[in-house]
Amino acid sequence: MADSFATNNRFFDNKHYPRGFSRHGDFTIKEAQLLERHGYAFNELDLAKREPVTEEERQFIEVCRGLREPQTEAERVWSKYMTRIKRPKRFHTLSGGKPQMEGVEDYSDSDD
Repeated sequence: MADSFATNNRFFDNKHYPRGFSRHGDFTIKEAQLLERHGYAFNELDLAKREPVTEEERQFIEVCRGLREPQTEAERVWSKYMTRIKRPKRFHTLSGGKPQMEGVEDYSDSDD
């Protein structure tokens, strides 16, 4: 991996991980460091903004396209990252019941 995924830019995702990858809890420290160090290159390869230089990068693109399962650590970390950012956000409510309709009155007009 020495020649693969070379970049001078650090990778940060302030939209999904505003406190950083290591502080969010989705990734181990080693995975977070790998994302920060090589994530910029991973992202460019995934978006086809960068041409693959090595065989490892060509295989990485195949994983991004779904042509093969992730096998290297870089492929597993990027797949995990993409899975995490594409999952729907959970929405929790405090009521737990069915939504109430507004304007419905609880009395009836009868002479009981």
